[in-house]
Amino acid sequence: MNKLKSYDVIVSPVITEKATMASEHNQVVFKVRPDASKTDIKRAVEQLFNVKVKAVNTLIRKGKLKQFRGLHALQSDTKKAIVTLEAGHAIDVTTGL
Repeated sequence: MNKLKSYDVIVSPVITEKATMASEHNQVVFKVRPDASKTDIKRAVEQLFNVKVKAVNTLIRKGKLKQFRGLHALQSDTKKAIVTLEAGHAIDVTTGL
């Protein structure tokens, strides 16, 4: 997998309170493409951040129906990946690549 394809697989890091608490357990949360598989995510993280990945868990958040001033809109589905790193490896998502 080349580096450009790795950037296509991982859309962005998720920086929330819950994701920050997961970092204490050597886990990092990323927003990924909906068609990305666990092996694609593992290869992309290992290549971009030079770390060793222990496990990848994925989840799909279904889109919600939102209403604002009488207008209805359906948010799109999003896929997140919770990446567990091997002991001794870390990723600082607050800095740029």
